[in-house]
Amino acid sequence: MLNFRDRIQQQVFRVNGLSLNEFDLSQPPGDPGLYGPDSAVWQVHGDFPSMLCGGIAALLLQMQHPLALAGVWDHSTFREDMLGRLRRTSQFIAVTTFGNRADAQTLIERVKRIHLHITGTDADGVPYAASDPALLTWVHVAETCCFLAAHLRYRNPHLSLADQDRYYAEAALVAVALGARQVPSSVAEVAAYLQRMRPQLRCDARTREVLALLMNAPAPSWQARPAMKAILLAGTELLPEWAQQGFSLRFSPLRRRVIRGRIRLIAALLRWAVRRGAYQRAMARMGR
Repeated sequence: MLNFRDRIQQQVFRVNGLSLNEFDLSQPPGDPGLYGPDSAVWQVHGDFPSMLCGGIAALLLQMQHPLALAGVWDHSTFREDMLGRLRRTSQFIAVTTFGNRADAQTLIERVKRIHLHITGTDADGVPYAASDPALLTWVHVAETCCFLAAHLRYRNPHLSLADQDRYYAEAALVAVALGARQVPSSVAEVAAYLQRMRPQLRCDARTREVLALLMNAPAPSWQARPAMKAILLAGTELLPEWAQQGFSLRFSPLRRRVIRGRIRLIAALLRWAVRRGAYQRAMARMGR
């Protein structure tokens, strides 16, 4: 019979990409993958609780771009299988961050092939293609800025500006490999890029439906439901202020404190319970 700690870890594995059991992050010994244990990417992506919050925020921010929304709306099964969509995204991040080099390249090439078949027009008739370099850049920047924001809020608020810049520069490697171009690679460049993109973003009925579907996504079990609800709420509260306004979200100072305090407790519990996550497996592969 599993003890309390192992039961929590089991619940976590039901949500993340490790549950797909497709890639072994513990092999081969000594392979640093695309980044290695001394990278800023390993540091930021290595904290599972903050990555959960950042991932929720990233998905919502990405969907404010009408072409990114259209691609997901037309070609993804997220409305029928939200947890499956989150698992596959989690798998891609885990393998490209912590997997060995061959597995990371395999998954990048797989996603590139999938992107070639994702084309169409958005709600206004504007054509889109998932392989469009500009769209790939948007998806990447929305993702990484939310991951870093979550890390700064819930893991290490003292991460230096130099290391934040290093994170963006390193993370751009995968974006470029997928086909993105002119990828911002520093805090200042990301801030300027987001400011330039804001006139292109919008929240319509479909964007708000994504928010509703996400906030009502089924938990892996009834025991995990309260923590999952708290993490989903924290993800929305992590969005930039202007993105929150797009969703008509309002958080009072008291509510923000309650949300953040609850997540810090959940994060402490998850860090204690999860001993065989992606980061731990990769560190063991490196003999650390």
